[in-house]
Amino acid sequence: MILSRLVSIFLRFGQFVCAAVCLGLSAWFLHEIRHGSGGPRGRTIYIIVIACVSVITSLIWMIPFTFTFFHYPFDFILSLAWFAAFGALVEYIHDANCGGVFHWGGLYRGGWCDKWKANEAFAFIAACFWLASTLLGAWVFHKKTRPDGTSRSRFGRRSYV
Repeated sequence: MILSRLVSIFLRFGQFVCAAVCLGLSAWFLHEIRHGSGGPRGRTIYIIVIACVSVITSLIWMIPFTFTFFHYPFDFILSLAWFAAFGALVEYIHDANCGGVFHWGGLYRGGWCDKWKANEAFAFIAACFWLASTLLGAWVFHKKTRPDGTSRSRFGRRSYV
């Protein structure tokens, strides 16, 4: 059980870091969009909302109690939300003239495309962390709720002894 708690803390810390990076980059994009450069305002706001929810929940659930494993359905929902954010970021790459989706060459100037692709990468990593946390939570929850050998009755009947 101690190993699962350590893995859970590691996953929650990874979720926090990825969400904080995406929150910072998306806030920068929203600032740039507001000051006239144009861009995907709706996608950016969606990512900011998901990142805020992720930062708060990962900080709260980083506390190592057993109840943190019972929230695995919410972990799965946040994983799906991060995969949707990743898809929204990838889909906009074609309109932004930043090259292909997986074309990572020439990203050293610190420009708009570099930050967009970094946001895309951290959104995908965050989705993977939330999915791994879902799998760990489901495993711990179902392992903990499994009945012992002493609590089962034989052939579905009560024992009269």
